[in-house]
Amino acid sequence: MRDVIEDRSSKVPEVTLAFWIVKILATTLGETGGDAVTMSMDLGYLVGTAIFAAIFVTAVAAQMAAKRYCPSIYWTVVVATTTAGTTLADLVDRSLGIGYLGGSSLLAALMMLSLYLWYRSLGSVSINTIASRKAEMFYWATIIFSQTLGTALGDWMADSTGLGYRGGAVVFAVGLATVAAAYYWTAISRTTLFWAAFVLTRPLGATVGDFLDKPLDHGGLALSRYTASAFLAVLILICIASVPPARRGAHRATETNF
Repeated sequence: MRDVIEDRSSKVPEVTLAFWIVKILATTLGETGGDAVTMSMDLGYLVGTAIFAAIFVTAVAAQMAAKRYCPSIYWTVVVATTTAGTTLADLVDRSLGIGYLGGSSLLAALMMLSLYLWYRSLGSVSINTIASRKAEMFYWATIIFSQTLGTALGDWMADSTGLGYRGGAVVFAVGLATVAAAYYWTAISRTTLFWAAFVLTRPLGATVGDFLDKPLDHGGLALSRYTASAFLAVLILICIASVPPARRGAHRATETNF
């Protein structure tokens, strides 16, 4: 039984600086890739969401079936959550007509509900305790909600506050820096800080992605969504080789689980 637990825990990568770099690149790719399908291909938010949801389900199935951490599978799932999150957030915010704030509030509630049910079921939402299929399911459900929430927050910050894409990116970068400072200089739960950083990286990537591909008159650089997506994908492939799998019990001495 111990061997099974070890194998499952190794399916989650070590949370290092390289992990966060790849995460930000993946979220940026999610924005440009999602926009490429819904806007450049003119398929719309509903069709785009259906396409990326199918990719997400397929990738998660492969991840759940894997016996240990496989970088290509794991990060494919993460990218799938960002692209699906992009199109789903746009569908909720725009097509359903509830606006960025309404969409962000709904998605924040869904993410908190996922974390609550995870905690109630297993007693912890720390990634260091992902040693069962049920924990994996909660992990990926929480991630898809967090990625979708991050997209809605990024759009709200850039469009509704008047800060634009660059201003929004600066705000979320400062937020991430604050979380990093809290990690090094406070005793705040590492689990809390992890999920805070995980959420914040998504709107940072969303605003950077929008800055790259949106028209000049909308404050963007008007780069090709296809070119930007391909470039980001190459960077991700280069970086994931430096993200090792998490070791069971890693950071256990410094983490306050909840």
